[in-house]
Amino acid sequence: MRVVFLEDVEGVALGGDVKEVKNGFARNYLIPKSLAVPATHNALQKVKGLANQAEKDRVKLLSDLRELATHLEGVQINVEMRTGATGQLYGSVTNAMVAERLHELTEQEIDRRLIEIAEPIRELGKFDVNVRLHADVQTRISVLVYPIGKDPDEYAESLLAAELAEAEADAGEEQLAVDQAEAQDSDSTEATGADADDAAESEPGADEAPEEDAGEEESDDASSEENSGGNNETAEETESEEE
Repeated sequence: MRVVFLEDVEGVALGGDVKEVKNGFARNYLIPKSLAVPATHNALQKVKGLANQAEKDRVKLLSDLRELATHLEGVQINVEMRTGATGQLYGSVTNAMVAERLHELTEQEIDRRLIEIAEPIRELGKFDVNVRLHADVQTRISVLVYPIGKDPDEYAESLLAAELAEAEADAGEEQLAVDQAEAQDSDSTEATGADADDAAESEPGADEAPEEDAGEEESDDASSEENSGGNNETAEETESEEE
């Protein structure tokens, strides 16, 4: 069916658009909700005016949604749930429940599909949830899931205290690891210095080598003189025998 859209329908068309849609979609949804009308001759004559009005409505809606987003930013909603011995919830917190709490808080209808929860929440704690009010307008809220019979403010304080204690413990472990690493580096440096000193002591002195060399030279000279003397005596004995 060919219809003229009277106002914006997200993901489908803008006000003043003329489009072909499925008959069931037009008859069961668009037309009963006054979002569109059949594209008759009279309706087509009003397209330009509808488009202008839709643009004005779009600007106002965007402004209102931005104001609502500012109001909701950082807001905490509390959801009381029954839990088992292990802290697991009986049931889960859904986007429909969050939308209902937001409606109670703002007195404005907020479609549950605008609450972006990837998976239903099934445990106690505090969770950040994105609310997509419009394609161009988003905000984030906090959802505190607390057990039945406890005060939500006191429970939120206990969660914060536990987070701080965990952060301090992590910081202590990191500092201990740093101290141990520094101690190991210091021990390694001392060991390297000691090895270097031992190596220096085990090497012969620079002035000892020449003395050994001098001794060896004197020994060589003495050996040469003895050999020379022996040779002279042998020569003299030979000459006596010849005479």
